This record gives sequence, C-alpha cells and structure tokens, in this order.
Amino acid sequence: MIALNGKNVENRLKNYLERDGQGVRKAVLELFLEKHIFTTEEVYQHLRDGGYDVSYRGVSAMVGLMNTRLGIFRIDVTKNHNVYSLKDSYKDVVRSLLSQEKGLGSFTEDILS
Repeated sequence: MIALNGKNVENRLKNYLERDGQGVRKAVLELFLEKHIFTTEEVYQHLRDGGYDVSYRGVSAMVGLMNTRLGIFRIDVTKNHNVYSLKDSYKDVVRSLLSQEKGLGSFTEDILS
C-alpha cells in the first residue's frame, strides 16, 4: 500500500469514495484512468455530458481537493488553466478501489433483488 505523510492513501481514498452519493467522484477517477490529462473545464464538461448535475465551481473544488487532500493528482499550472493528471504511482490503487466499488454495488443489487 502507498503511504503519504504517514497516512494510508488507499484508506483515505476508500473513505472519500464511500461518501460519493451521486457517483461523481467515481466518474472523475474513471475519467483520469481512461484518459490521462484534463483541465477543470474538460472534467466539468465530461460530467455534464454524462448527466451529472454539477457546477463548474463544484468540480473545481472537488478536483482541487483530490489533489491537495489525497495527493493523487499531479498539477501543471499553465497561463489560464490548471492541468491535472493522475499520478502513475496511484493508478493501480484507484483502479483496484473502483473495481471493488463496482463489485460491491452488484453484490448489493443481488441481495436486494
């Protein structure tokens, strides 16, 4: 497991995803696994196109929080835009947690059916 400042990033990310009521956080992480580099505007547009009811400021705050609190993004500050990418060292952790989340979702659906 990868540690950051003495805390387990995997556990922090897992807790962060557990509080993802609408699935927006998962969608953002899946996006960064799919394609590697995005501006806040591109993340916002992708979420809007995916049917999520989000504001630009909310997306900006969420991506910024993932960067500062979780430490999983690399940021390149350009003239007008911040460009984010998922750090290579966290791709496997993110992929694993997202697949676990999907597995738990289908398990829960099976129980409720």
